[in-house]
Amino acid sequence: MKIIKSVAASLLVSLFSCKAQEKKTATTSKTYAEISVKEGGKWEGRKYIGGTFKNVQRLKVAPEHTDHSFDIRYEGAGWESNKIGYRLYLDWRNAIDIFGKKTEAIVLPKVGQDNFDSYHEMSDWGADILKAGKGIGVGSIDRYLNKERLHFYAVDSTIAKVENKPNSSIVKVQYYGWKTASDKIDFTSVLTINPDQRYTKHTIHSSKEIAGICTGIVKQKNTELLKKTSKNKKWAYLATYGTQSLVPDNLGMAIFYQTNTIENLVDAEFDYLLVFKPMTKPTSFYFLGAWEQEPNGIKTKEAFLSYLDQKLAVLNDKSKI
Repeated sequence: MKIIKSVAASLLVSLFSCKAQEKKTATTSKTYAEISVKEGGKWEGRKYIGGTFKNVQRLKVAPEHTDHSFDIRYEGAGWESNKIGYRLYLDWRNAIDIFGKKTEAIVLPKVGQDNFDSYHEMSDWGADILKAGKGIGVGSIDRYLNKERLHFYAVDSTIAKVENKPNSSIVKVQYYGWKTASDKIDFTSVLTINPDQRYTKHTIHSSKEIAGICTGIVKQKNTELLKKTSKNKKWAYLATYGTQSLVPDNLGMAIFYQTNTIENLVDAEFDYLLVFKPMTKPTSFYFLGAWEQEPNGIKTKEAFLSYLDQKLAVLNDKSKI
């Protein structure tokens, strides 16, 4: 009996230690990542009814899950730095959206808690500022084949994990059995954000060489397309700038990529796309958003270009941002 009580006490101490660590991470760190899923409710068709949200380190996405199923808080995995936040839809869309932040505090733990899509309304911390619509969002993955973007409609299973380290936060998503056209592959995305930075490093890995794996930036009205290659021709950026946030006000978006990994650039119907060469080795690129309402935010195209050029120069010199 004494042994059982001792084990129970140890488990309680461990549980409270984990809770305390989560609270510390969410309140004192400059980066944070989370996945929050409902429990205690039930599925009715493709909708999850009732229940309350609970943060988890690992989630196998339910087979019933689709867009607006209400089972995952803000519809996917979220990560942020003290500068900006992002979310990845864990459904067929697989788009990455932007949370504009008016504070340098960690905000994701409270986003979407009061109402499922309350983050669409401007609040003291900020809001969802990007309308992905039928587009790719920014920096996410899809497949472009025969002038068509093929989505994540057919996936055997999707597993998402988050990890918060002292100097970075990471979201890892593994797609098993992603079927497009006549191909079926396993695919991995690893998204890493660091303190004091807007950019996310996105490392992708395909189990099979197939044509058309792509990333990109959703097209918006009132924007200008910006492109530049580094002096050594090894890195380049694709970017847009203009009054393209949902506010509306100024928002810049950019992708930095290794030129030898890209097969072609496509001006598609809904997006500016970067199509990767077929490969199975891990490949990394960087993407970012820059919103004018951030504390000390970038407010003009000229300032945005200067910021991009600084990042490109670092890549040119050191092969990393």
